[in-house]
Amino acid sequence: MMVAAALAWAATTLTIKASSLNRVSAEKTMLYQLVVSAPMLGAAALVAGDRIAAMPSALALGALAYQTLWVVSVTFVIWFALIARYSANRLSAFTFLTPLFGVAAGHLVLGEPLTGAFAAAVALVAGGLLLVNRTR
Repeated sequence: MMVAAALAWAATTLTIKASSLNRVSAEKTMLYQLVVSAPMLGAAALVAGDRIAAMPSALALGALAYQTLWVVSVTFVIWFALIARYSANRLSAFTFLTPLFGVAAGHLVLGEPLTGAFAAAVALVAGGLLLVNRTR
């Protein structure tokens, strides 16, 4: 599933770069993606036999609101805007920051400890980003 997700992410990025989506607003690109994916996900749930048996908890509804408001409405729109303007090659390298933000959020929200391994990971990712984005 992770490989399929990575391939789908790459296909989305390449489609935006190679199509007329490169010239429309990032918000419209996100809207197109939502209009296509929402019915597909609903149909997939019906085919799989998934049903909502009970009202979702406040935590689940909060997580859905976070995904909707922050991830979709802000970060994906920013990503699409960046993809339209800059090299996908260089921008894609910044996705390696995702786990670092996850660990940092765990520290800030849950009080998880930051270890030397995390510091080494930050240094390695930063070094990799410098190598990828250096000018020639």
